[in-house]
Amino acid sequence: MTKEMPDHHDAELVLRAYELRRESVMRDARNLINGQFWPKSYEDLVAVTKFDHPMNASYRQVATYWEMIYGMVKHGIVNADYFLESNGEGFLLFAKVFPYLEQYRKDISPYAFTNAEWATKECVYGRKVFAMFQARVAQMAATR
Repeated sequence: MTKEMPDHHDAELVLRAYELRRESVMRDARNLINGQFWPKSYEDLVAVTKFDHPMNASYRQVATYWEMIYGMVKHGIVNADYFLESNGEGFLLFAKVFPYLEQYRKDISPYAFTNAEWATKECVYGRKVFAMFQARVAQMAATR
């Protein structure tokens, strides 16, 4: 279910999502997860889900924020392509988790990243941005 044409309500939601990304705690969490979280194994991913891990709070904040954002797309609240044109950053985290997603869902949460996955499979712009981030993550993994 997607909304066919964007309108001023979509623009308001895009701007609000951007405002929330600029909030200082969220910005710090995004910087940490986007810049320093590079899981090389399933164990690295699971480690960040433990409450005593130094990146746990940031991981939870960033992952749930983007799931909420992509849920608005999945449920047709906003026009998908219009919204994803400026809200693709969450696909970076999804690309980092993706190689371990099946096991993660078995062990941690069966519903983890379902909205991000939907947006990367069902939205033209989502597929393009996700492919870009997958290539970037693969490149970074090769250099680390």
